[in-house]
Amino acid sequence: MRLRKSFHLALNILFHSKLRSWLTIIGIIIGIASVVSIISMSIGAQEQLEDRLGSLGADILTVSAGMSRAQGGGFGGGSPFPGLSTKTSTTTQKNLTKRDLLAIETIDNVELVMGQVSGTADIVYASKTASDTSCTGVDVLTWKDITTATLSEGRFLISGDTYSVVIGSQMAENMFSKEILLNSKIIINGKNFNVVGILEEGNSVYMPIDVARDVLEGVGSDEFDSISVKISDVTISDDTVELITAKLMLVRGILQESKIDFSVSNPSTMQETMEETMSTMSIFLGAIAAISLLVGAIGIANSMFTSVLEKTRDIGIMKAIGAKNRDILSIFLFNSGLIGLVGGIGGVIVGFFVSQVINTYAGTTTTGGGGMMTSMFGSSSVSMGLVLGALAVSVFIGMISGAIPAIRASRLSPVDALRYE
Repeated sequence: MRLRKSFHLALNILFHSKLRSWLTIIGIIIGIASVVSIISMSIGAQEQLEDRLGSLGADILTVSAGMSRAQGGGFGGGSPFPGLSTKTSTTTQKNLTKRDLLAIETIDNVELVMGQVSGTADIVYASKTASDTSCTGVDVLTWKDITTATLSEGRFLISGDTYSVVIGSQMAENMFSKEILLNSKIIINGKNFNVVGILEEGNSVYMPIDVARDVLEGVGSDEFDSISVKISDVTISDDTVELITAKLMLVRGILQESKIDFSVSNPSTMQETMEETMSTMSIFLGAIAAISLLVGAIGIANSMFTSVLEKTRDIGIMKAIGAKNRDILSIFLFNSGLIGLVGGIGGVIVGFFVSQVINTYAGTTTTGGGGMMTSMFGSSSVSMGLVLGALAVSVFIGMISGAIPAIRASRLSPVDALRYE
């Protein structure tokens, strides 16, 4: 018997046992849909993590005032991971100074150092006021060489700029009723500023640090809220963090690590931590999806055993007229494979739409403590490789689940099969 004939007979069995077959197929659809949606969200989250950490810059370390009691560092406002903060408590904060900045400059592997101050201000534009808007004062001589932000239009701050600012695109487009255009005038805490640049992302305002000390409240005359450090060799970033920590402890007169009043964040370490967290979460969710596939596989096996019992007399007739064991085996293997294939196609379609729905709703609920993780897993990526892999897995599961019933059917004695009632 040719394989084409075996396939035709298997297809005939599938069509003539519709209810049982479709109940089995639904089980496969649920399992494959779970796998596709989970894997697509995991891939999307990984891609988004890489993009966001890339925007941080793996070669940029940040020294902040205050020491986090929870390891892993913390992200404040303006972070590429909004909503995430692992800081639970800090020591009494003592701001960073020019002396700290000069000490860091002497460390090997340090290429550039920039101190910055931050605060909030009321911004007026087009007769509308945006209260408590994040503002950052930067060193105009260093900022463009150390920042990872990219311009959408205009330019970075340069030497000679006084009352000039660069703003984020989200602020320019969404914060006021009228879009802030390049060279527009805005009022910050009662003083006029000219917008000389607009960044591709963000909703913060960047201004020269000397002007920020004059305009922003509670900034101080010679202190820094944080110091950005650009390093030359990323592969020894952990060693550089240790050197910076030791140097600052010496400069600040700190003898015990428990008394450290600053923190040094390393994007590379953050990336490893986040990747491990997402990997663990993906494995957990994948295990749940695997259970769904197992249930679907059991359903296929059950359906195939029932089909063999129903077709016992037909098997006897086929063997009596010359069908061989391999012919019977191929018919039932094709049947179980078809169940897996149809279930796989349905599962891929359902999984794609499920991931898109989650993507849509997660993208609109990214506030709060878990906002960063919500937005991470709210980005899905369904590739052709994932689709083909899911179909291959579903067909494989179908054929493996139907193997034992198919072997049993192929070994039936023609005489016993014809006598079966």
